[in-house]
Amino acid sequence: MILGIGIDIVEIQRIQKAIQNARFLQKYFCQEERACVHRVESLAGNFAAKEAAAKALGTGFRGFGLEQIAVLRDDLGRPYIQFYGKAKERAEQLGVTCIHVTISHERHYAIANVILE
Repeated sequence: MILGIGIDIVEIQRIQKAIQNARFLQKYFCQEERACVHRVESLAGNFAAKEAAAKALGTGFRGFGLEQIAVLRDDLGRPYIQFYGKAKERAEQLGVTCIHVTISHERHYAIANVILE
């Protein structure tokens, strides 16, 4: 059963400007996330996935921040989401057992969709 759906779109240039400040990366992305992303397009996609996941939880970022949602990659390079802290508590409260995430990007934009089951 679908418990939540979220979608977000991010302008890649906006993320390109933001990463000029190292604090942006440290504040919103865990070390593992920073290690597995080597292109700004991928980073923008991950940022969109974090926003989409927060929307799927039904709360936006009330009560937790982007750092409590990690967008990681499996051995095949497929994205998956890991919740921490209050975001994890919210997912458990909803009864989430499966998280689907898809990320895409083109020249100017990155988009992500998250479905919680």
